[in-house]
Amino acid sequence: MIQPDTIKLLRECDAGIKMGVASIEDILDSVRDEKFRKCLVDCRTKHEKLEEEIHALLTEYHDDGKEPNPMAKGMSWVKTNMKLAMDDSDKTIADLMTDGCNMGIKSLRKYLNQYEAADEKTKDITKRLINLEEKLAADIREFL
Repeated sequence: MIQPDTIKLLRECDAGIKMGVASIEDILDSVRDEKFRKCLVDCRTKHEKLEEEIHALLTEYHDDGKEPNPMAKGMSWVKTNMKLAMDDSDKTIADLMTDGCNMGIKSLRKYLNQYEAADEKTKDITKRLINLEEKLAADIREFL
């Protein structure tokens, strides 16, 4: 029998990846430094590969996944566009992306603790997603 926690944790990872990929896509055209751009594109690609794994599991469990919270997505978009309107430098973009990574890490760790009955495969996916977010935040520090 599948633990409900497994599906709930997969859904949160699904929503988190969608939010992360959308955030990268929202700012990618504004990035000037090629190294920074490559870092973001590589991260997006890794997120998308992990998303494929999550969708395969959700399909096995006959679940459609979860979209990011519309309010959170909207607020993120407004914050991003307001900050970029004032200063569209790579430094501002790195700051926004770092904030997003930190919020993602915090949420995922919370869900990992909240859905402790989830299976080990799902917990592993969640930890890999956390590691991706931590790595991106570390990799873009030089652009802050």
